[in-house]
Amino acid sequence: MGIKLPSLSEKITKEQIKDKLFKSLEDQGYLILNDQIRSPLLTSKEDVRRLHLQQKRSRHMEDINFFNEYGNYLINTYFANGYEIDPERFEPELIPVSSNDWTGRLFRIATLLWSVPVSKGYGRRMRFLVIDKSNDKLAGIIALGDPVFNLKVRDDYIGWNAQDRKERLFNVMDAYVLGAIPPYNQLLVGKYIAGILSTNEIRDYFREKYKDKQTIIQRKNKPSDLVLITTTSALGKSSVYNRVYFDRNGHRRLLMDKIGFTAGFGHFHVSEDVFRLMRQFLSERNEKYASGHEFGSGPNWKMRVIKKTMELLGYSKTPVLQHGIKREVFICPLATNFKEYLIGHVSEPMFINMPIQDYTEYFKERFLIPRFQRKPEVRLHVANNIYLSLLDEFNGFVDSDGEMVY
Repeated sequence: MGIKLPSLSEKITKEQIKDKLFKSLEDQGYLILNDQIRSPLLTSKEDVRRLHLQQKRSRHMEDINFFNEYGNYLINTYFANGYEIDPERFEPELIPVSSNDWTGRLFRIATLLWSVPVSKGYGRRMRFLVIDKSNDKLAGIIALGDPVFNLKVRDDYIGWNAQDRKERLFNVMDAYVLGAIPPYNQLLVGKYIAGILSTNEIRDYFREKYKDKQTIIQRKNKPSDLVLITTTSALGKSSVYNRVYFDRNGHRRLLMDKIGFTAGFGHFHVSEDVFRLMRQFLSERNEKYASGHEFGSGPNWKMRVIKKTMELLGYSKTPVLQHGIKREVFICPLATNFKEYLIGHVSEPMFINMPIQDYTEYFKERFLIPRFQRKPEVRLHVANNIYLSLLDEFNGFVDSDGEMVY
């Protein structure tokens, strides 16, 4: 059964919130010994998937009515059968996503395929469908959002001090969703979509969307020049982001560079039920972080809510945020002088010219067509099987009363 939350008229005690939090963490493999929190032992990607399972179940409960209403239609209309793919005619188009129309619904359905639940994003967002115009089917999705404020491996690589980062983090975005859907994922299109981050179209869209926009916290109009995109692997090391390159006139350029790993801290394992409980707990004590997301705090706000709650409970704030998953960090530079620009040594970025059409033609000839020829089984892929698989997954997450099963 799900966690029963106190009604709004009941004041939450410290013991109640501690019990709910510790029970939730133990269900995910954390060891609680004498009130000491120890991270789960993670030896494989399957261990990481299991650690995300409670979060995925919680997200599915939010999506179950949506899936029942739109899943069958969207999947069988926009997801490709294998026989509908012609690699010779592959012609992707970036279509911006709006939350209020078919693009938003299709994006949401596609994210249900991710083994690790997809964040809704915070602050600035740029989301895209990658539609293959040759058959009007969905090949993959991209979502860019505000990067986390503190990311040591990124900041050290750039050479940022605190003031430079504060002034120019606006010119960096993070790809928090990036990938291909079946059967395109079997044809290395996941790597293709990672390469799309480097194209002119992405930074042009950023410029158009954010020009003359005032930043929320500093209340400044900043140059709408996107010079760097970061992304992190979901399950430790990444095979999708490795060896993504573009070859022009015999000159090969690596599009994504790996720069290290995260420290293994975050908040995804603190379930939404427990997090809502923490917010109510802080609100009852007039703590400002209870609604800090309203002021542009972004993903760091969740960390602050958890830290403040643990402080009020009398526990160290570090162990509960340490999930132990060291994700590989990649950067995608959009300007040759991105470092100099981000630390303020130059005022104008020197953008790298790569139109999406040039990149597509290269990818088709170098990867897509040969891969399709080597994998004839792709032609047998049936889109409706994705719908049936998701339906089974949803049914497995709820009991006969519609309650989430832990």
